[in-house]
Amino acid sequence: MALSGLATYQLAQRMGLAEVRATGMHRLDLYVASLQREIGKYAFLPGVLELESDVQGLLAPASDEAARASYAVKVNSYLEQLNERAGTLAAYVINTQGRVVAASNWRRADGYLGEDLSFRPYFLDAMRNGSGRVFGIGTTRGEPGYYLASALSDSQQTLGVAVIKVSLDQLEQSWATVEAPVLVSDEHGVAILSSVSDWKFSTLRPLDDAARAAFEQSQQYSRRALEPLGLQIVRELGNGARLVRLARNGQEMATIFPVSGQFLAQSRLLPGTPWTLTVLSHLEQVEQVAQSRALAAAIAAAFLSLLALMLNERRRHLRDRLAAREALQAANDVLERKVARRTADLSAANQQLQDEVAERIRTEATLRAAQDELVQAGKLAVIGQLSTGIAHELNQPLTALRTLSGNSLKFLERGDTATTRVNLERMSQLADRMGHITGQLRNFARKSSGERQRVPLGQALDNALSVLEARVQRGGVQLRFDMARPEPVAWCDGNRIEQVLVNLIHNALDAMEGMEHPCLELHCRTQGHQVLLCVRDHGPGLSDAVQAHLFEPFFTTKDPGVGLGLGLPLSAGIVRDCGGSLTGANHPQGGAIFTLVLPLAPATPHTPDNERHE
Repeated sequence: MALSGLATYQLAQRMGLAEVRATGMHRLDLYVASLQREIGKYAFLPGVLELESDVQGLLAPASDEAARASYAVKVNSYLEQLNERAGTLAAYVINTQGRVVAASNWRRADGYLGEDLSFRPYFLDAMRNGSGRVFGIGTTRGEPGYYLASALSDSQQTLGVAVIKVSLDQLEQSWATVEAPVLVSDEHGVAILSSVSDWKFSTLRPLDDAARAAFEQSQQYSRRALEPLGLQIVRELGNGARLVRLARNGQEMATIFPVSGQFLAQSRLLPGTPWTLTVLSHLEQVEQVAQSRALAAAIAAAFLSLLALMLNERRRHLRDRLAAREALQAANDVLERKVARRTADLSAANQQLQDEVAERIRTEATLRAAQDELVQAGKLAVIGQLSTGIAHELNQPLTALRTLSGNSLKFLERGDTATTRVNLERMSQLADRMGHITGQLRNFARKSSGERQRVPLGQALDNALSVLEARVQRGGVQLRFDMARPEPVAWCDGNRIEQVLVNLIHNALDAMEGMEHPCLELHCRTQGHQVLLCVRDHGPGLSDAVQAHLFEPFFTTKDPGVGLGLGLPLSAGIVRDCGGSLTGANHPQGGAIFTLVLPLAPATPHTPDNERHE
């Protein structure tokens, strides 16, 4: 694809360049013909003045001043009429000393009469060779033009020089409408005519010091700067053609003339003059055509390549299909044998997996039952640890009942029924108190259903403290409550959460055992969709070793026989089953703090939020 595109690009570029060269040569012929025709219209005028007797009389050495003045008036009028009819810029006569003695503009204040033009190149050429042809800028009015000069002589000597100044602006204006820019340069490379006005009086090549000195002396271009045009030759093509790039001061000439890129420059000498006419042809279209044809060739090559690849792939595909069919048949035979063996293995593995699943289900059921039993054993262990205090709490009412019953018999024998009635009422109150104590123990000891329900945490704390009331009173523990309003309601198993609270409060009381002013703080609040309950003691806190193994089973800091180390692990498991978490840490102000996080109970559809916690 790359080679096809490159070859097509080079061929299209070469063909386009040849076409542009042919068009450029045709344009050169047209431009040369138009320039020669424009100059040829005025070439005979200087010689015509030699035929006028008044001009001869004006320049004759033997004429006196009065005769010359008379001749001058006639010649001035004649030149004025000649200039007006011919459409030239000026017509004037110069004597052999280089002084203008008659001019078409003799009536103007800036006329040429009396001007010393002995230094002008066209005068010097005419005096030396009989004629002079120079393009330059006038020193009086600064108008550029083409000077046609011819020596005036009689049969014996040269009398002076006749000069016709012609404007070539109309020719330049006709050139400005053409597509390709054109310019005419003199023998020194100075652009004297151009279809681009900004290119006039710039140089196609650097001027040497001798040329600049000659221009300074002759004032041919009226001391113009003559800056370089910036014509850079890229490649010579032969026969006066070359690839060029136009630039000035390092910038593209697109700022002066709307062109860019490279151009084909074709030059030809103008016959009868030292001038060179150059045509610059655009190459953008040639480049675009070459690129488009190169792209088309690359696409065609890509299409043919893809077609060849498709045919090759189809051939290979057919060959591979035949080979694959044979291999597939052989593999099918092997696969059928393997499937038969694998089916037997899978059947055996499936049966074994079903047996393992059944065993796993039985194990999970046994483990859950064991966990429930372990939870119940933990409750009974707590009750066993509290048995001494419970016995003491029950012993006092029993002793009072025994005393009151004996006294009531004696008062009854005496006939004091009023005192007997008072004793019986006190005995009833003591019996209710004992029933309340045993009722709390019964509720704490019963097994939980495991179902979640709405549990007011204030009521759960009251139940847990009722179980530990005797120990709290016996230890003189100060209780501090901080319960949010309305009372937070958790979504959990109430009986198990009460066991967790009993374990946490019991551990807190153990941590403050023997302290002078023990204090237990209980905080409960809601946070988003969760309920936070904190139990803080004012004991020694948790060491680093204890925190590392805080929730490990059978890890305890209590004396042997006092605790099994299952309270916190069981509590953490209960809370986790309820969708919450239990953490323990040291409080910044001393003591340990355990934080219980439980999910907030969802609002019931029929109960407003302000009534749900009342």
